[in-house]
Amino acid sequence: MTRRSRRIKILATLGPASQDPEVVEALYRAGADVFRINMSHASHDMMRERVATIRALEEKVDRPIGILVDLQGPKLRVGLFAKGAEELRKGDFFTVDDDPTPGDSRRVRLPHPEILESLRPGHRLLIDDGKVQLRVQSHSERHAECVIEVAGKISNKKGVSLPDTLLPTSAMTPKDRADLAAALDENIDWVALSFVQRPEDVIEVKKIAGKRANVMAKIEKPQAIDALDAILAVCDGIMVARGDLGVEMPVERVPGLQKTMTRKARALGKPVVVATQMLESMITSPVPTRAEVSDVANAVFEGADAVMLSAESASGQYPLEAVAMMNRIAETVEAEEVYPSLLLAQRPPPEATGADAIAEATRDVADVLGAKVICAWTSSGATGLRIARERPASSILALTPIVEVARRLALTWGVHPVVTDDARDERDMADRACRHAYIDGFAGVGQRVLVVAGVPFGTPGSTNNLRIVVVGTDGGTV
Repeated sequence: MTRRSRRIKILATLGPASQDPEVVEALYRAGADVFRINMSHASHDMMRERVATIRALEEKVDRPIGILVDLQGPKLRVGLFAKGAEELRKGDFFTVDDDPTPGDSRRVRLPHPEILESLRPGHRLLIDDGKVQLRVQSHSERHAECVIEVAGKISNKKGVSLPDTLLPTSAMTPKDRADLAAALDENIDWVALSFVQRPEDVIEVKKIAGKRANVMAKIEKPQAIDALDAILAVCDGIMVARGDLGVEMPVERVPGLQKTMTRKARALGKPVVVATQMLESMITSPVPTRAEVSDVANAVFEGADAVMLSAESASGQYPLEAVAMMNRIAETVEAEEVYPSLLLAQRPPPEATGADAIAEATRDVADVLGAKVICAWTSSGATGLRIARERPASSILALTPIVEVARRLALTWGVHPVVTDDARDERDMADRACRHAYIDGFAGVGQRVLVVAGVPFGTPGSTNNLRIVVVGTDGGTV
């Protein structure tokens, strides 16, 4: 069994540099807890191959491994230019329209009628990650006349970002719907939804996914920030997608928004992933910059559930080194003397529910007793999430009879998921919790273990039982 010595999880993206089974296993052993498959770059067959590779590894190492499939979302792009590219000058006027004629220095086609209908005077169009910026002066349903505020080169099919425009369309394209259906057929664990603008975008995917997968909302648009509380209420977790967020909003706002999102998600007991450019230089370098190390460390200090590698592990020259480096940073930061006090300072108040009362009491009892581990029996994952929300000093073992629940919990801060038969009675509940804690190296003979469960067993949301037990010489209870 692979036991991590850190609480934050590592989400590694698979790609051309990391698709071979030997490399995937090496990434897992170096520290990857969950693997991401990016449907912007993967066909259905490639996705199925990667899922099969991960499931084979899961069986080999006898540990639940989470799989996240990231949907591409709508990719908005300008059309073609007669010369392939044009140099735009600040202060000049430039028109985007629905005319299929190749563009020039004065205009280009924007092959998205829903954008043309939604633009209003004052709205910005950011071309090629903001390298060129236009502002709408006047518009109709078929064109928008803009002034060039940031000059630069514009070329065929460059991406368009719309930080001021709420689009009336779904966050899911026909490609996303097909990708989602294919992914759900493979029993993946998490679906990440790109370019979320409103809670309805998440609800749409949740209706399709049902109980087959959890839905993670990627927060990368100003509209999502404005609707953050409503989105958090309906999703199962969020991703702080700092790449596009930093394009559509002032980059200096992103660090503060990251902290806000991390704390709000933790207050609701929902996993939050910090993503994009965390070890960007390791795409081509075997070592990161000092700034990148600090960036990863900040996410750990904030108490994020997971940090993510994108191109670093998918297409970079040093995928294994990037995962190993992220693992070392996390382990070192969590060993710092200041780390527990920072987590405590961000601790949210409990909600007025039995589950939160038990979770808070469990954390307090564990602190007083110096218990090494909290064993949470959970059939839905909710008990593990509520205890993880408390960010206890003790390790968390989530014992569940459902492998899908264990895989989803692989993304959650501090949780070591274990698949085991459901408890038969209270004696069995305590005895097997101790055995798993002992076998996996979380507690030794004579040490106290806290066991949390819901009685009657197997009833989701019924967490109402906290017991203190001692590990016996045979690994069971005394």
